[in-house]
Amino acid sequence: MASEFQGRRILVVEDEPLITFLLEDALMIAGAQTVVQAARVAEALSAIKTALSEGGIDAAVIDYSLADGQSALPVADRLAALGVPFVFATGYEASAVNKGQHTDAPVITKPYGPAEVVSCLADIMRRGTAD
Repeated sequence: MASEFQGRRILVVEDEPLITFLLEDALMIAGAQTVVQAARVAEALSAIKTALSEGGIDAAVIDYSLADGQSALPVADRLAALGVPFVFATGYEASAVNKGQHTDAPVITKPYGPAEVVSCLADIMRRGTAD
């Protein structure tokens, strides 16, 4: 699996610091070059903009509903416009997630293990689809 992540830049949009750090560790162990972290929509959009000038983002994990009550759909919209594959992570049931126009985006429900996220990201990067 390291080959899918070797040299890759992964965005993690998650408002729970412990989950963020667990995902970062798992992604780095899997071979990711960089894990970009964001806890809020504005922070994520800014991180995407910055990353574009530094080599881009190869894939992302997006917590569907952030602690500030915002939906992360604007982040998904921006990533999809850039052709970046992503997975929604959520505490909701998968059927309760309004994915907007991203109907083909995978949904992983909490509690999940970091290995499940890494596997899902590897799969969507192999497919090379944003939706």
